[in-house]
Amino acid sequence: MTGASGVIPLAGPANKQGRMAADNIIGGNKRKYKGTLGASVLKIFNMTVAAVGPSTKVLEALKIPYETVTVHPGSHAGYYPGAKAMTLKLIFSPKDGRVLGAQAAGVEFVDKKIDVISAIMGMNGTIYDLMEFEQCYAPPYSSAKDAVNMAGFVAENILTGRIKTVTWDKVLASPKDFSILDVRTGNECGRGMAPGAINIPVDELRDRINEVPKGKKIAVHCGVGIRSYIASRILMQSGFEEVYNISGGYISYAIIKAQ
Repeated sequence: MTGASGVIPLAGPANKQGRMAADNIIGGNKRKYKGTLGASVLKIFNMTVAAVGPSTKVLEALKIPYETVTVHPGSHAGYYPGAKAMTLKLIFSPKDGRVLGAQAAGVEFVDKKIDVISAIMGMNGTIYDLMEFEQCYAPPYSSAKDAVNMAGFVAENILTGRIKTVTWDKVLASPKDFSILDVRTGNECGRGMAPGAINIPVDELRDRINEVPKGKKIAVHCGVGIRSYIASRILMQSGFEEVYNISGGYISYAIIKAQ
């Protein structure tokens, strides 16, 4: 994805290179290795962590521009028993939406999501390909809008200018620049809130729009990002210009706080 050289000691690429070397030794069509995406997976007790492509730290070191989105979908349809939480981070080019990498963590089907993204990356695919990807679907196995689709949808919202996003680290590092708007319900907020956040549930936002602070950037969040997207659109349509949807919602904040 970067064109840079590096050491990626994975059994899959090693075996493919071994077959390629043998083909070249015995003659016939000469084959050249095209590089590796670095797709990998790790089991930690009952959790699975998987990744493909360069991380944001690698991209920063190589001075390659990127955008990220973080979503927290269920492993399958929420109304079917046994769905488990999953976190999926997608990295893509802000220029053309080309998928640069992804990381995911959860209990089940994590490797499947990264396998799909890896296949699309191998064909120089974009976030638009993720949006249109058609997976086999039934409630025990996925959602009608799969995690891969959702990551593509959110990325498209950014590229098309429907929404601006910001990460928690940037918001927390610049408390004087942002007003944090929590659009979850009161019961949800009772279980924890970010420091200094103002709670206006999304269903009450239009009636309480005058309570939203002016003169600062507005960083909006809910639990995972869906309601805050709606709230951000309401604010933008009401004349607020510097509105940002916090990527990953309160779940991402809770993970940061736990560290």
